[in-house]
Amino acid sequence: MSATIEPRLSEGRLSHVERTRGGAGPATGGPSTSGGPATGGARTGGAASTTGEQAPIIEQPFVIEHREALIYMLALAAELEHSITCQYLFATFTMKQNADEGLTAEQLDAVKRWRRTIGKVAEQEMLHLALVQNLLVSLGAAPHLSRPNFPHPARHFPQAVQLQLMPFGEEAMRHFVYLERPEGMAMEDAAQFAGLPVDASPPGLVDPEIVPQVQDFQTVGHLYRAIEEGFLQLAERFGGERLFIGPPSAQATAEHFRWPELVRVHDLASARAAIDTIVEQGEGARGDWREAHFGRFVEVLDELRALTAADPSFQPSRLVIPACIRPVEGGLVMPMISDPFTIRVADLMNVGYEILLQILSRYFAHTDETETQLATLADVSVGLMFDAVRPLGNVITTLPLGPDHFGWTAGPNFELFYAADYLLPHRGPAWRIIEERLREAAAFGERVQAEAAASDDPDAVATVEPIGKVVAAYHGYAERIAAGAAESTAVAESTAVAESTAVAESTGAIESS
Repeated sequence: MSATIEPRLSEGRLSHVERTRGGAGPATGGPSTSGGPATGGARTGGAASTTGEQAPIIEQPFVIEHREALIYMLALAAELEHSITCQYLFATFTMKQNADEGLTAEQLDAVKRWRRTIGKVAEQEMLHLALVQNLLVSLGAAPHLSRPNFPHPARHFPQAVQLQLMPFGEEAMRHFVYLERPEGMAMEDAAQFAGLPVDASPPGLVDPEIVPQVQDFQTVGHLYRAIEEGFLQLAERFGGERLFIGPPSAQATAEHFRWPELVRVHDLASARAAIDTIVEQGEGARGDWREAHFGRFVEVLDELRALTAADPSFQPSRLVIPACIRPVEGGLVMPMISDPFTIRVADLMNVGYEILLQILSRYFAHTDETETQLATLADVSVGLMFDAVRPLGNVITTLPLGPDHFGWTAGPNFELFYAADYLLPHRGPAWRIIEERLREAAAFGERVQAEAAASDDPDAVATVEPIGKVVAAYHGYAERIAAGAAESTAVAESTAVAESTAVAESTGAIESS
């Protein structure tokens, strides 16, 4: 057995992985996702080794020469983490949840286990999104919570990184494994993506450059390796004090979001710690991918294949088609949800998702909020995910797509109506708009619930209870935001009275003298 190679003190985990990896995965070989023996290793020029295994893949680092270029790449990373989170959540929403959906007891247990696995990974992707926001803020940049819109396929990223909402199944799991694969591991994407042309030549760079440039990457690990290198280079050029100019107080904390790994970024060491968390949870370090997202997805894929081989009729997901509510920009033709009630339930979820992003944007770009108010913003944003987005996502996949797609159900499309950061930086108006939007969502939900109760469609009637719980959540969170806003108003009024009294006393003292 060879000796373990420990990271150098001067390098982050990504640099250590790059230095020590001649492939990826444990020494016994990588996982098989195509039915044949796995081949690992890294690309050194494309030649295969004499043993017949594919040559190692070493992806070239980016050129990041100034702060704006690093901010640009972090914004791209934020969009990627955000989009991947939605992709994983969509898959969990499409999975069957009850024995009466045609599953045996063994199959139902397996589907529930897989659902928990993917859901846990999605939660960690939310952590990664928060860490990227902290990295952005540390550089003095604003939070970045926008992304390419779904449900149409995202073509915003490099050709090797294709994103699309997909129902749970073997194709989806192969795609998820491919997205989470360690840097340097040779693997094919799911069939519907594998045939897409990939430009082997890197984009041409302008030298010298002053604006951010599009640079290609093959894996998520490659992207973060480049970001880590960008932090290193700029720290050497500027020094830590000039590079990390963003206030740590404007960053997400473990105290507010209850992720122990959620660190504030204020220097090179904390920036590397944030990047290490993202990479190690996703792809794992050398030989340690089995507990990372990649390894857990490989395990789900293997189990899914085994159960399908034992029973070829096994169908773990509902018959869901990703579809739009409104026409897609750019003229892309996509299936449309045409059932009116389904459209309203989908919009009820999307507005909760919209408010969630507004609140997160406010949290990261807050001004004079107190610690109590910041905790309120964090609690409400997380609460909206679990009390609105998740239950409605599960409901939507039981509802019909429309008469033109008989037998098929809709899926939550995570539609973004506009950028989430449009609110004024002033605390008062921002909190009032958030409260107002929550109350509008609750009122809309009440109308949708009443429509469901009056329906003669059993699928619609079955939504009365879950929609009622979502409406109650919207009302409750509106009250919490209102109470938080009132707290600051009371403090401001008390301060104004104290200042007025002090002025009056000072004036009286002057006159008496």
